[in-house]
Amino acid sequence: QVQLVESGGGLVQAGGSLRLSCAASGRSISVYAMGWFRQAPGKERTIVAAISRSRGFTYYTDSVKGRFTISRDNAKNTVYLQMNSLKPEDTAVYYCAAESTYGDNWDVATNEYDYWGQGTPVTVSS
Repeated sequence: QVQLVESGGGLVQAGGSLRLSCAASGRSISVYAMGWFRQAPGKERTIVAAISRSRGFTYYTDSVKGRFTISRDNAKNTVYLQMNSLKPEDTAVYYCAAESTYGDNWDVATNEYDYWGQGTPVTVSS
């Protein structure tokens, strides 16, 4: 079992940047695909980005392509989400999640992920 703790959220003006971190403990993240999700008030939790466990294949939802970058450092047991050119519509609570997978792939559905962090809020002001 793995425990996930997100950090790095906060208040930023539109056009600014934030870097979210997800520190894992209890087990190496090298056996998991990792994802970042977000949930705005009154909306469903949806995928933002995902990264496969070994070769680092990535996925981004269309609205963040070219602005966000997901990365992982298995040696540090940490996953990152670099967010640039932030927009007010990026405002949400951001969650890190781990998916047990045998292949070097990832999923986009929340119910495919086995472990979740508590979330870190991101607010982008206009």
